[in-house]
Amino acid sequence: MTKPQTTEKRGISAGILDQPYLLLVLAPLFWGGNVVAAKLVVGEISPFLLLACRCVLATLFILPFAYKHLRNDWAEVKRSWPVLMTFGIIGYALFNILLYIGLTMTTAVNSAIEQASLPMLILGANFLFFRVRANLLQIFGVLLAIFGVILTATHGDPLRLLRMDVNLGDGFVILACLAYTAYTLALRFRPKVHMLTFMAVSFSGAALTSVLMQLVFGGGIAEFATLAHASPTVWLVIAYVATLPSMFSQIAYARGVELVGPNRAAPSHNLIPVFGTLGSVLILGETLEGYHFLAATIIIIGIVLAEWAARRKV
Repeated sequence: MTKPQTTEKRGISAGILDQPYLLLVLAPLFWGGNVVAAKLVVGEISPFLLLACRCVLATLFILPFAYKHLRNDWAEVKRSWPVLMTFGIIGYALFNILLYIGLTMTTAVNSAIEQASLPMLILGANFLFFRVRANLLQIFGVLLAIFGVILTATHGDPLRLLRMDVNLGDGFVILACLAYTAYTLALRFRPKVHMLTFMAVSFSGAALTSVLMQLVFGGGIAEFATLAHASPTVWLVIAYVATLPSMFSQIAYARGVELVGPNRAAPSHNLIPVFGTLGSVLILGETLEGYHFLAATIIIIGIVLAEWAARRKV
């Protein structure tokens, strides 16, 4: 009787970490929820304060789990800590502050759809900077997806781009996507340390940067005191963004890649705008306009063409 119970307990504790496709759905679900959560507290907490709370709490949360790996990797950490921290500054702090500022001026639906361009921006940047070979069909897919983003940012009227009449919030979200593209490209130069070591040191860089941003651009240290009177929604959002999109999504995606490989895991990123859009409609009550459907269709076609062309090439 004891043996089956032991097996069952082990299955309960290790079951999720052995389910790659569940992990590869949970990761984009939590990442997509980041947009919805941040939009939910616009007007209640400033983007800089939200970022500072997220980065500081995420760092404190991950340090106990990373301690053993930090000790093992300490020699490499001492040698390459500026590089490791820069990953956090660009990939976590800069990306999220641009996204959070953008959400104060545009809808979460727009933001989610614009983030659908990330795989295509990364593919295009790899071609431009690292001469990663791409055929004409891949290039066409990238351009098509980017046009879909332009359609979203101009609210269905691309000619507004010529008149420089683009919503500033959408511009910030697109800048956030470019920051994350730079972060992703730089990952090929990531120092050889354990994933939790990488996360702990890079999160520390993001935490220091976010606090500095709060001091320079936000309301300073005194603004942290306003959290004592914050609504339960604000606290729930802070708890959410500091844990699920920051830590658990990273671990879930890394484990999914470990189980099925990067090529089969990569398409899961396309679920981020899907979950972001669904959450924006169901939780925030935002409305889907005709141009959203058209833009999403164009972006999806671009992604499918580029993925198909890449697989044919392999």
